[in-house]
Amino acid sequence: MASVRREIVSRLTSIQPIEDAHITSGDALKHVQDEYGIYSFNDKAMKEKLPSHVYSALKKDIQLGKPVDPSIADVVAGALKQWAVGHGATHFTHWFQPYTIANTAEKHDSFLSIFPGQEVPIFDFNGSELIRGEPDASSFPSGGLRATYQARGYTFWDPTSPAFVRKTASGATLYIPTAFCSWSGEALDEKTPLLRSTEKLNEACLKLLRLSGDNDTQNVYSTLGVEQEFFLIDRAFYLARPDLVAAGRTLFGAAPAKGQELEDQYFANIPRRVLTTIQEMEHKLWQLGMPAKTRHNEVAPAQYEMAPIFERATIATDHNLLQMTLLGEVAQKHGLQLLLHEKPFQGVNGSGKHNNWSISTNRGENLLNPGKTPLDNARFLMFLTAVIRAVDVHADLLRVSVANPGQEYRLGANEAPPAIMSVYLGDELDNVVKELIGAEGKTARKESKMLLGVTVMPPLTRDRTDRNRTSPFAFTGNKFEFRAVGSSQSSGMPNTIMNTIVADSVLYLHNEIKRVMDEKGFGFQIARQSVIHETLAKHYRVVFNGDGYSQEWRDEAVRRGLPNLRSSPEAIEALANEKNTKLLESLNVLSATETQARQHIMFEYYCKAINIEANSTHNIAKTVILPAVIKYQKSVADSVIATSTAIGESAVSGQKALLKDISSQIEALIAAIDALKAVHKQAHDLHDAKAEAFFYNTKVIPAMKAVRTAADSLENVVDDDLWPLPKYSEILFLR
Repeated sequence: MASVRREIVSRLTSIQPIEDAHITSGDALKHVQDEYGIYSFNDKAMKEKLPSHVYSALKKDIQLGKPVDPSIADVVAGALKQWAVGHGATHFTHWFQPYTIANTAEKHDSFLSIFPGQEVPIFDFNGSELIRGEPDASSFPSGGLRATYQARGYTFWDPTSPAFVRKTASGATLYIPTAFCSWSGEALDEKTPLLRSTEKLNEACLKLLRLSGDNDTQNVYSTLGVEQEFFLIDRAFYLARPDLVAAGRTLFGAAPAKGQELEDQYFANIPRRVLTTIQEMEHKLWQLGMPAKTRHNEVAPAQYEMAPIFERATIATDHNLLQMTLLGEVAQKHGLQLLLHEKPFQGVNGSGKHNNWSISTNRGENLLNPGKTPLDNARFLMFLTAVIRAVDVHADLLRVSVANPGQEYRLGANEAPPAIMSVYLGDELDNVVKELIGAEGKTARKESKMLLGVTVMPPLTRDRTDRNRTSPFAFTGNKFEFRAVGSSQSSGMPNTIMNTIVADSVLYLHNEIKRVMDEKGFGFQIARQSVIHETLAKHYRVVFNGDGYSQEWRDEAVRRGLPNLRSSPEAIEALANEKNTKLLESLNVLSATETQARQHIMFEYYCKAINIEANSTHNIAKTVILPAVIKYQKSVADSVIATSTAIGESAVSGQKALLKDISSQIEALIAAIDALKAVHKQAHDLHDAKAEAFFYNTKVIPAMKAVRTAADSLENVVDDDLWPLPKYSEILFLR
């Protein structure tokens, strides 16, 4: 294996980036305009391909969140097939999101049909094939909703998310975004609860807006912009690391001499090979109608970020999953490997998926936009109050929504928000809230300028809020940034929960304002002011504008009574408690049965993921690392014998000390391997997903860490030519 390392390093010196002249030549704006969305059945394509009355009916249904009229399904299907075939498609698939971690699923069927009496095949696609599909659901996780032999499952067309065509050198396929449920109607995916929660948010917000006198708004929906972080490393290094292949993260690896401490990676020049990969990725995303906007180096070596322009949350979630898939494919074309694990490398920053969430109307209004001064914008303060209450009352659900195995190694470190859910408002908005509840606050400042002390630079407008990267839920001007979401996750569940808890709080405000109006005879504005004051005063405890990484905040959170669900099993346990089950069922987002099933799936997935890590840790330590260090031990022992024989014992005292140290460390490694094997067996003997998850968290993970500690210590001692695994200094810095 050591020779493999040397071969990879040697090969890297001759690699040239793969550049596509088609992407970079000619008028850039015209090129993007001509190709943007060409493989998406977007509004432009629908308008061109559908009869005007069908287009108008479909467009209206989508905009207002109403069911599509089944009578137009055949017409839409025919137009969709014609459009897709025009782009080379021979097959179609219902593209769905089974309830696993950021996976999508697809079963391809051709358009091919041969009718009786005909020898020449034709392409056929009808409304029923568009609306509903029937994949085998038996091997997808169901959490006990059905037995393995109960295989039937259904996919249902989601008309709010545009269909698209994916092309390869050998052909093309039409992808139809769909929801996925069991034969008995239970949701088996990420999309169905997201669509349900979107409807409930719309209903709740319209109810409150109607009470306020707004009869013009017809539809309210959440918007989303996903900042996707990831690592790109040379694929040869990846293939030479069995831990990365099996677990998605390195289970071994001593800290390199240089890590991220110089802070020279963040926003630095993007390596050319990586840049050409991301450029090709952006081009493909633009062709699919995804508005990729930003790219930059992240904090850790070999870590990067891409971010799009905001879209409807349901579409943005689909686009993010598509981005994750395409980025992996394009990276391999360029000889790179995409790593989406939350913590692929110990000692440097992990990766998240910053979830920028807001609420908009069909009239283009952002309900979380404070306008010129937050103090003057009563509607904004009303919806802000709903969000603050939602985070306080349902902090446990927010924490559940970001619980996965990778988060065990990321959340709460000095790179990601803590597991304590809190809201950051910024000084100005915080002062407004304090004034409203009668606490000590300052008058809202007017727009201010920053003078940089450089003559040629004009005065710059200062934003109303600073950015707080230590807060899990930060207000950033006209949206909330949920920073705790993991990089490997689908954003489906986090946004389902945000939609749900905010819908619950909006309904609470509606009911309270109406109660005050009815009981006290107040008008809406006075009643609203009273309820906002009371609600903010009660839930202000969740607001924190300081350093979320600090121990002082952890201590303060305890005093405030805020939950701190440190581990994923603790968070998962909270999903199906009485409060959360009642909330999700009352808003028809998840039934009690569906909630319990999802909890079981999450426990089970956690156990399986850590089980893979434990197996890999044991096997790599015993069959890859241990033989290498024993070989080095023998070489030192042979040197001691040869040298002492040749020139005497006095000449080998240092070598003997080295041999003794190595031997002691090898014994420590063997003991740690044996201890891991024993504790891992205990986990398998539990036969209960919840108990097993907690055992993996409290017993198996520490045992794995002990094996790693022993192995990493030896990496710093053993002859570099003998070390069998690519090292951090190579993986992170050689591209």
